[in-house]
Amino acid sequence: MVIKPKIRGFICTNAHPTGCAENVRRQIEYVQHQEQVTNGPKRVLIIGCSTGYGLATRIVSAFGAGAQTLGVCFEKEPTERRTGTAGWYNTAAFHQQAEDAGLYAKTLNGDAFSDELKEQVIAAIKADIGKVDLVVYSLASPKRKDPQTGEVFSSTLKPIGQSYTTKTYDTDKDKVHEITLDPATDDEIAQTVKVMGGEDWERWIKALHDAGVLADGCKTTAYTYIGKKLTWPIYGHATIGQAKEDLDRAATALRTTYDDISLEAYVSSLKALVTQASSAIPVMPLYISLMYGVMKEEGTHEGCIEQAYRLFTEGLYHPTPNLDDAHRLRIDGKETNDQTQAKIETLWHQVNQDNFHQLADYQGYHQDFLNLFGFGFDGVDYEEDVEPLVNW
Repeated sequence: MVIKPKIRGFICTNAHPTGCAENVRRQIEYVQHQEQVTNGPKRVLIIGCSTGYGLATRIVSAFGAGAQTLGVCFEKEPTERRTGTAGWYNTAAFHQQAEDAGLYAKTLNGDAFSDELKEQVIAAIKADIGKVDLVVYSLASPKRKDPQTGEVFSSTLKPIGQSYTTKTYDTDKDKVHEITLDPATDDEIAQTVKVMGGEDWERWIKALHDAGVLADGCKTTAYTYIGKKLTWPIYGHATIGQAKEDLDRAATALRTTYDDISLEAYVSSLKALVTQASSAIPVMPLYISLMYGVMKEEGTHEGCIEQAYRLFTEGLYHPTPNLDDAHRLRIDGKETNDQTQAKIETLWHQVNQDNFHQLADYQGYHQDFLNLFGFGFDGVDYEEDVEPLVNW
């Protein structure tokens, strides 16, 4: 079939297999042109491995450190009439590239919150690689089913304490406008923490530890975004921020609980980028479009793969990593420094419907959005008839 992007709101409902393969190839090529990760991991589990930062982490692990990688994702496979999700095609492309390079790669597709999938992962580790020395938790999901009670929790993107009015950009209508968000209830806050906080990360580490598949000195990290003043009302000081604070609690608990294997547990703060998750958050499309323009002008802009590579070389596997007061690894400094933020804030106060496309790099934002789903790559013939049925 000839596959064209079908965009609905902040999501693209289809994906291009050839374009997704090109996306993976370019990230691998970037890593192969960098220095190898010194003392990097050799057996890596990535929970949430198929898109964005999780995919980039898997690529750096495999092609930057020569690691065996076991991935977990929740993706929809293609049919003769419908394409698979981008993550499905990304994973297929990664498997092919890893096989060509002689690298072990296996992916389990299912509900990462479930105990059943945890058991499958443990069985695969025991059968194939013995133990893991890095566990990366990179899940992004709107819902979570508690494996003990069966209750389903839903996350909410709302401010806390009082309503919040701010600018936003509607990508559907190409419109800058004000939006008012009502404050979250206590139940909405609690449910968001249940979905996006540290509880499931802790359950994964406990299951892996109890099964004896964590190596001595194993490292584990979960990803967060902290941001600064412009995004705090809808991110850092909102329901998502409460959940991310719970990741900090979990990291501290993990370091204390598993000192028998000298487990190193970190929350890693990465920069804002166009991802399937960030596209859904009010304010972020406008903020990211402005931020892209400023950082590209400064020569400091990075994508997922550059951030993931620096996380390994300047954070997880650096002898003196940059830790903040909360013991987080900070790889977001090129975005969150005062000078860059001042430039973005100046543009934020100026931007309106009339000057948006002059002040913001929406072209770059939209290009990255299309790339997420395998569209918009030079060198890919999007008029070509392609086979949607791709397997791992």
